[in-house]
Amino acid sequence: MKKQTIIVTGASSGIGKEIARYFLEKGDNVVINSTTADKLEAVYQELGAGDNLAAVAGNVSDKATGEKLAQIAIDKFGSVDVLVNNAGIFETRPFLEVDEAYLDRFLDTNLKGTYFTTQAVIPQMIKQHDGVVINIGTPLVNHALSGVPITAQMASKGAVHALTIQLAGEFGKDNIRVNTIAPGTIRTPMHGDNADQTAGLHLLNRVGEVEDIAQMAYSVAKSNFITGAIINVDGGTAAGRNLN
Repeated sequence: MKKQTIIVTGASSGIGKEIARYFLEKGDNVVINSTTADKLEAVYQELGAGDNLAAVAGNVSDKATGEKLAQIAIDKFGSVDVLVNNAGIFETRPFLEVDEAYLDRFLDTNLKGTYFTTQAVIPQMIKQHDGVVINIGTPLVNHALSGVPITAQMASKGAVHALTIQLAGEFGKDNIRVNTIAPGTIRTPMHGDNADQTAGLHLLNRVGEVEDIAQMAYSVAKSNFITGAIINVDGGTAAGRNLN
């Protein structure tokens, strides 16, 4: 497989960091991003600070961040082959308590961040007549959980799923493939010590690991014939429940 240049947003911990690590270990070039500069620098060093790694701090809800990510990738590595829109936030708040500022936080990071970072890399992918965009969604977009108040999160992630399909349609002629990976509960710092409490949401009766998502991201990045897909990597969450 040819060496590719991968941009990973939200790469200072959890899924994003593992995706970056996985591609690096496979020999690809990686540009990592996080809002927090000191956390990003720590991950940059942890991942080896090698010639095939670059770091760009910035909030993806700001269009300039995506533009800088694309430019660094082109200047340092000569291409933008894969964008992984991993940056996102997750919280719970009852619907009737959601105000405009709270909703905007999710729309800004989850939707606008994905939208405008993708907009920044597409021109280079068109020039290459080749590229892959991988968005991170959730099976809960189509699988509601009573007692888990996440309307703001799901509204933003549902928009990402819809965006995925529309982008796949608009840029298929340019050989740009756009897909969403929808993880179940993954053991990450975001869940703290509570991840295993949601094991029963998965038919496998266990939560996933960051490696599960990194492996799928790598497979999708290297595929030439997957586009417009919502790929559940969720231990069966979308299919049903474990009642044992």
